[in-house]
Amino acid sequence: MQIAQTPRLLLRQLTPDDASFILVLLNTQGFIDNIGDKGVRSLQDAKDYIANGPAISYREHGFGLFAVVLAENGFPIGICGLIKRPTLADVDLGYAFLPQYWGKGYALEAAKASLEFGKTLGIERIVAIVSPHNQASKSLLNKLGMSFETQLQLTPNDTPVELFS
Repeated sequence: MQIAQTPRLLLRQLTPDDASFILVLLNTQGFIDNIGDKGVRSLQDAKDYIANGPAISYREHGFGLFAVVLAENGFPIGICGLIKRPTLADVDLGYAFLPQYWGKGYALEAAKASLEFGKTLGIERIVAIVSPHNQASKSLLNKLGMSFETQLQLTPNDTPVELFS
């Protein structure tokens, strides 16, 4: 199901058919360095990731991480959307893109569409968490009008992250 369209992109729900794309995306060095290793090593792991994460979120909250695909050909280039984490009071904006699509404005375009989608759902406050070393994401969040609020740990075993709102 499509949830948003921009001049260059479509945002739609992830399906099991996206498993090969998710397998590649979650194993890029940028994803591992900036978001973490999700342990997705096979197509079945990727299908399970979709089923146990985004698909549940769609059912329970009406939002989640969505596939970001090029409008011209439907090719998936990233994921972007809203996440309700049990360890975070507010809804969180999340995104990740294949490295060859960094620096082209796609993340900004998809993030704006995701924030607009959140507004249509009546979500009043959306935050973002970012690894302290991830300057590119901090720059993107600033372009979205967000600014640093605090540093926190989502769980006692996690490394600290920065919260933007």
